[in-house]
Amino acid sequence: MLCVLLRNSSKLDHLPAAPQTPSSHGPVCLCMPARNEADEIGTALDSWLAQDYPDLFILVVDDGSTDGTAGILEPRANKCPDRLRVLRNDSLPAGWLGKNHALHLAVQQPEAMKAQWLLFVDADVHATHDLLRRVFAYLEDRPADILALLFAVDAVGLVERVAVPLAVPGFLILVPPHQVPNPRHPAFAGIGAFTLVKRSVYDAVGGHASAPLEVVDDMMLAHRIKRAGYVNRLACGGPMLHLRMYRGLMDLIRGMRKNTAALPAWWLIPVLVPLLLACYLTPLWLPFAGHPILGFLIWILTPAIAGDSSQRITGKPMDWIWIFWPINGLILGAGMFWAFWDRVRGVNTWRGRKVWLSG
Repeated sequence: MLCVLLRNSSKLDHLPAAPQTPSSHGPVCLCMPARNEADEIGTALDSWLAQDYPDLFILVVDDGSTDGTAGILEPRANKCPDRLRVLRNDSLPAGWLGKNHALHLAVQQPEAMKAQWLLFVDADVHATHDLLRRVFAYLEDRPADILALLFAVDAVGLVERVAVPLAVPGFLILVPPHQVPNPRHPAFAGIGAFTLVKRSVYDAVGGHASAPLEVVDDMMLAHRIKRAGYVNRLACGGPMLHLRMYRGLMDLIRGMRKNTAALPAWWLIPVLVPLLLACYLTPLWLPFAGHPILGFLIWILTPAIAGDSSQRITGKPMDWIWIFWPINGLILGAGMFWAFWDRVRGVNTWRGRKVWLSG
C-alpha cells in the first residue's frame, strides 16, 4: 500500500499558475449545500465571492439549518445580489438524502440552468481568489467533462492532527490519479470539496435525481459520468483549496460512520474491522510475532511516505504527531461499526437529520 501511495502521489497533476489576464470559459454556477455550517460558512463563502473569475454565480441552499447559518448568509446575499443567492429549504421529500436534494434544488434554478459548468463544493471549503482561473488553465491543456480536486486539510488539536492529514493521501491508494481519465481503467473521482462538471454532461446522466439516496454522491456522480463515456480527471487543488474536515474526535467518528455506510458490501463490516485493526496495529503485534524490525519499519515508513504525499498536497511540513498513526485504526473501526448498526436499522444520520433508507 505504501508503494502504491508513493507511485500514485507522484503522478498527481498540479494546477498551473493563473493566466495574467482574467478570461471566461463560460458561465459557472457554484452550488453549495449548507446545513448547520455556522462555524465555517462565513469565511468559506467569502473566499468564493472573492474569486476573480468573471462569470461566476453562487447558489447556497440552506437546508433547514437550526444554528446561525441563515444569519451569516443573509447579509452576504444582500450585499452581493449579482453574485450570490440563498435558497431556504425546510422540507426533505421521502426517498432523498439531504445533500442530494439540496444540490438537486440548486441545479434547477435559472442561474444554474443557463450555466455551462456546475461546481459542487461543500460549505466549509476555502479557496484562493485565483483558483477557478487556474482550474480552467489546467483544463485548456487537459480537457475533461468532470474534474475533481484534492484539497489541503486544516487540522486543529491533537486528534485532528493525528488522523485527518493522513486521510487525504489514503484516498490516493484507492484512486490512481493518472488512471482516472483512462476510459479502460475503472478508477474514477469526485470530491465534495470541489467537483466541476459540464452542465450538459450532468443532465445526460440524470444528475442527483438518478441516485437520490446515494451517500457518497460526489464519487458516484463521477462513476456514472465516466461509465457513460465522458472524461473524468483528478488533480491537486491544495494548498489553494483547503478545509477543516472534522472538529474533534466524535466528529471524526461520525464522518467515518457516514462514509463507510455507503460500502456496497456493508454486511462484511464485522469481518473487515478486525482485519483493518490488524493492519493498523502491525507495529504493536509484529514484535510479539517475532518480527520487531519489520514492525519498526512499518511504524516509521507509514507516516514518512504518507506525510510526503500530504506535503505535496498541502504544502505544509510534516507533523511529528503522525508517528501515532496506528490510533487511526481505532477511529475508523468505531465509525465502521456504527455504520454497520445504521445499515442494519436502515437509517442514515447526518447533521442531526435521520433518513430511512429504502431496501
